[in-house]
Amino acid sequence: MHSGAARAPDQEWDSRRRWQAISVCLVSAFMTLLDVSIVNVALPSIREGLHASDAQLQWILSGYALTFGLVLVPAGRLGDARSRRAVFMFGLALFTVTSAGAGLAPTILLLVLARLVQGVAGGILNPQVAGLIQQLFQGAERGRAFGALGAVIGIATAVGPLLGGGLIALGGAEEGWRWVFYVNIPVGVVALVLAWRLLPAPVYGERQGLDPLGVLLLGAGVVCVLLPFVQDQQWHSDLKWLLLLAGAALIAVFVGWERRARSPMVDLRLFRLRSYTLGTTIALLYFAGFTAIFFILTLYLQNGLGYSALGAGLAMTPFAVGSGIASAVGGRIVSRYGRPLIAAGLVLVVIGLAAVWVAVELKPGSGVAWATAAPLLVAGIGSGLVIAPNQTLTLSEVRYTEGGSAAGVLQTGQRVGTAMGIAAVGAVFFATIADTRGDWATAFRHGLIVILAFVLAALAAAVADLVAGRRRRHRR
Repeated sequence: MHSGAARAPDQEWDSRRRWQAISVCLVSAFMTLLDVSIVNVALPSIREGLHASDAQLQWILSGYALTFGLVLVPAGRLGDARSRRAVFMFGLALFTVTSAGAGLAPTILLLVLARLVQGVAGGILNPQVAGLIQQLFQGAERGRAFGALGAVIGIATAVGPLLGGGLIALGGAEEGWRWVFYVNIPVGVVALVLAWRLLPAPVYGERQGLDPLGVLLLGAGVVCVLLPFVQDQQWHSDLKWLLLLAGAALIAVFVGWERRARSPMVDLRLFRLRSYTLGTTIALLYFAGFTAIFFILTLYLQNGLGYSALGAGLAMTPFAVGSGIASAVGGRIVSRYGRPLIAAGLVLVVIGLAAVWVAVELKPGSGVAWATAAPLLVAGIGSGLVIAPNQTLTLSEVRYTEGGSAAGVLQTGQRVGTAMGIAAVGAVFFATIADTRGDWATAFRHGLIVILAFVLAALAAAVADLVAGRRRRHRR
């Protein structure tokens, strides 16, 4: 039913044109994912330039993440049912316009509003990329394409602080933050022109109807789940966690509705595929740890040790380098090694992060960037062997006509995991700073323990799958 072997009409394209088309998608995805992390190092500049409060700065980060995660699934479904090219180009155009709006914002309120709409644009665009990979590629070539996408995810997350720091250094303390957004404009305009020329004409799925009630139920459920996490530092009352119960109830109603809907937004039969269910679980747990690393490392280096934005970004470069190289390699070999490759990558991440913990223990002062360089490189290599191969295997049995909605669910899991991880790690990090009266090194190490717990949980899921697979083969 969901076999990835179903041949897409666009498989007749020559290889060169397929890679040209997907390169446009990857560059665009890189921009939207970069804006998750690049703004972290720009916050001090924004505070100085627009006289922003802590709550307003938090919304610049969390608002983008919230609206990004909100639209992933319906946007993926819309691309499957209508035209991935049209939806992709709409998202790209909106992202380019809102980047200009954010850069030009004269007040903090307008900047926050621009970031909210920019998040919507990123959420519209991203599911189309995975859907187009499903549509244009097969077999080992599909693995290489997902390897390139994995490299984009890993590098964009890790290199964001470096690029942001460089732009702020060039633009100055007060106005440098504007260039963090302006840099998207020329890239977006060129990508729009190339997308119109290179992306394939629509290939419609079997069901052309959309599901408005499903969109509302899932959207409300995702907001209720994400909001307490993204506002964890601003909402101090424990009553906020009641929103999780409301979110779970709304998602349960959504599942019941989808089972009876004439044109469901998500084909729930996807979750009968062990590769899809397990891959989504691993993605949620791994992203809870993976993205929180950069959150607390940036705070430790800039606030605790006085690093500049550029210096903090350079300290994270080893992770980006390792992740980029390993993602490309992992995409090429995942069809040969399968899930054991992901387990091996998770082991490397654990080893690398444990070594980071030791390095900070031994050298917690200003030389910490040099002490953590090699461990971060190892962790980055492991990360590259997790993200791209896991995305390939998760979507391997999904039909290309459902690739966008399936990728939307997977990426929603990544966004929920990111929010959970940053909230959990941030709570431990800030509590330790308060208890130790400003011991940033200890706070960073305590945050790393929480990150390691998430990565170990993802490793346990991967190992459980390996054990179950061996038992099944043994019975056969």
